[in-house]
Amino acid sequence: MSTAFGPTVGRRRLRSAIRRAREASGLTQEQVALAMDWSLSKLIRIESGYVSISTNDVKALLHHYQVTDPAQVAKLVELARVARQRTWWSQYRDSVPPAYYAYIGLEAEASRLCFYQSVGMPGLLQTEAFAQAVVRSVIPNFSDASEAQASVALRLRRQREVLDRPDPPVIDVVLDEATLHRQTGGRDVIREQLLNLVRLGKVEHITVQVLPFTSTIYTPLGQFVIVCFDGSEETDAVYLESTGLEDVLDHPESVTSHLMTFEGLRRAAMSPAESLERIAAIAHDLA
Repeated sequence: MSTAFGPTVGRRRLRSAIRRAREASGLTQEQVALAMDWSLSKLIRIESGYVSISTNDVKALLHHYQVTDPAQVAKLVELARVARQRTWWSQYRDSVPPAYYAYIGLEAEASRLCFYQSVGMPGLLQTEAFAQAVVRSVIPNFSDASEAQASVALRLRRQREVLDRPDPPVIDVVLDEATLHRQTGGRDVIREQLLNLVRLGKVEHITVQVLPFTSTIYTPLGQFVIVCFDGSEETDAVYLESTGLEDVLDHPESVTSHLMTFEGLRRAAMSPAESLERIAAIAHDLA
């Protein structure tokens, strides 16, 4: 659905191309770092996509790898330019955990997002009141009121930037039924949140399903988000988030494992229509 090509996708394409070029040249990371007079950690961070690389460094690397095709060089130099562009989330680099920062960039340019929530609600679908209740009662790290409010503001900004895009991503959500009964923030807050899920679940590109208490299917993987991209050049990723653990995985085997798990959970869940009826019924009981 989305063909967004921003800094995150640009950096991911560039890092893959640079790594392939090095491997094709038969050189190790240690050999390249020594030849370029770089630290080994710099090259590792570039190939991992953790840092951007200047256009001059790209040209120097390609020359060292004997990549001389003008079209290929021009393409990779342009990717480097795109990857260095500032984004709306750039301002949060030093104020949020690295994995969360990386996820924000992935989310902003994704074509599909698959959420499995064993607790809580996906941040993109939270009401402001629910988000405030979460950071107040579920995340004890936010003892400072201004820090907590900044966290809520970032969540709401993510919603605007992702859900209001001209080409919003397809969003598939599987919620454990227990999340519908956890009264975070109290009856009024969770009721508003549930009604918001019903409203969003009727949007064309958003699907919400409930994994019922009666399901014999579950996963020991915990909650996760699978981030998918259009085009074969991008590697899909998985974002793991829980108390004390945040990580972004993009190894193909990890992504495949989570995709298989997610599809199994979707099959075991109630249909989208049944799910919205169940959510609406629980909200009605809270009135």
